[in-house]
Amino acid sequence: MRIAVRDTPLPAVEYRWDTDTDILTATVRAAAKGEGMSGSVEVQGSDGSWLIFDVQAGQIAGVEVAVWPNVRKHAVYAAPADASPSVVSVPARRSQPGIASVAVETHLTADADTQERTIHFRFGGARAHRVAQLAQDLMFDIDESDRIAGVWLLNVPPFPVVP
Repeated sequence: MRIAVRDTPLPAVEYRWDTDTDILTATVRAAAKGEGMSGSVEVQGSDGSWLIFDVQAGQIAGVEVAVWPNVRKHAVYAAPADASPSVVSVPARRSQPGIASVAVETHLTADADTQERTIHFRFGGARAHRVAQLAQDLMFDIDESDRIAGVWLLNVPPFPVVP
């Protein structure tokens, strides 16, 4: 991963719920610019949960919660206020330039406020990290080795009521 300070306004995030599958997709509304991998990075929780990152031209363009882990709800759960506006790049590996999908298995946990408007997914065990804000409602925890340690989805719309 490469982390750089964003010198342009934060793009908006568009959320979409699939009512048949409970899949939540957060898409960054900005054209991907740069060089690097295009494809998907899948994070599989040891409980069978899945998060999928859509990567275009080396930029994270979206997050999909395909299979939810158990979500622990808290009466008050707020996102960090000290997030730095950032660009997170996923470079292509020279030794494997044709790879378009990567999967990683780890321990995956989720916390949210009671209304599930702020949702925080954490990968692996607790570790020191900083928070990078990629878009208006999308933040990433980045550990000391520049690896993604978590994802924050903010202002998530409620799951649609199906008649």
